[in-house]
Amino acid sequence: MTRWVTEWGSAVVDGVTMVGDITLFAWQMFQWLFTRLPRRGTMLINFYQVGVLSLPVVALTGTFIGMVLAVNSYQQFDILGLESRLGVVINKSLVRELGPVLAATMLAGRVGSAMAAVLGTMRVTEQIDALTTMGADPIHYLVVPRFLACICLIPALTVMADFMGIVGGYFYSVVIFGIDHAAYLNHSRDNVMGYDLFSGIFKSFFFGGVIAIVSCYRGFHCEAGAEGVGKAATAAFVYSFVLILAIDLVLNILLDSLYFSFFPPGPSIL
Repeated sequence: MTRWVTEWGSAVVDGVTMVGDITLFAWQMFQWLFTRLPRRGTMLINFYQVGVLSLPVVALTGTFIGMVLAVNSYQQFDILGLESRLGVVINKSLVRELGPVLAATMLAGRVGSAMAAVLGTMRVTEQIDALTTMGADPIHYLVVPRFLACICLIPALTVMADFMGIVGGYFYSVVIFGIDHAAYLNHSRDNVMGYDLFSGIFKSFFFGGVIAIVSCYRGFHCEAGAEGVGKAATAAFVYSFVLILAIDLVLNILLDSLYFSFFPPGPSIL
C-alpha cells in the first residue's frame, strides 16, 4: 500500500511540475511574441517546412477520409431512402470535426515530432547552450518562429483537408454510388452552415498552438543521448494528440453553448 501511494504521489508531483514548466515556457515565448518578432528569413523557412511540405499528406488524408465516410454511411442511408442526404453527413462531419482534427494530427506527427527531434538534438549537442553563450535567446530564435508557423498555417491546412474530403466524398457518392449530384449538393448547401466551417477553423488555431508549445518544450527538455531524442519526439506526438482531443471536446461544448444562446433551436416536432 505504501509503495502504491508513493508511486501515485510521485506521478502527480511530476505531472504538476511538468504543467508548471510548460506554463513558464509558454509565458516566456509569449513575452517575445509581443515584444520583438523574428527576422523574415527565419520565419519563411519555418512557414515552408510547416505549411508547404505538409500540404500533400493533408490533402491525401482528407480525400481518403471523405471516401471512407461515404462508404461507411451509404448503406444505412440507402436503406432509409435518404441517400441524397449523404453529403450533409460527410461535409458537416468534415468541416466541424474531421478536417481540423486530422490536419492537427498530421501536423503533430509530421511537424511536431520533427520539431522535438531537431531541438532535442540541438540540446544534446549543446547548440542551444551555445546560442545562450553568444547572447541570443533560444526561445526567441527557435520557438517563436515555429509557434507562429503552426498557428498561422494550420487553418490553411484545415481548409485544404476540408476541401479534399468534400471532393473525395462527392466523387465516391456521385460517381461510384450514382447519387443524384443536384440533390447531393442542394442538401449540403442547405444544411452545412457557415458556423460549422468557422468552428473548425477556430479550433485549429488552438491545435496549432498546442502542437508548437508541447513539441518545442519536449525538445528543449530532451534527455541525453540518441534514446532521449527518440523519446522526446514520441512524447511530443502523444501529448499533442491527447491535448488536441481534450481541447476539441472543451471547445465544442463552449462553441455550441455560445451558438445556441444566440440562436436557440426551434420547438421539437416529436
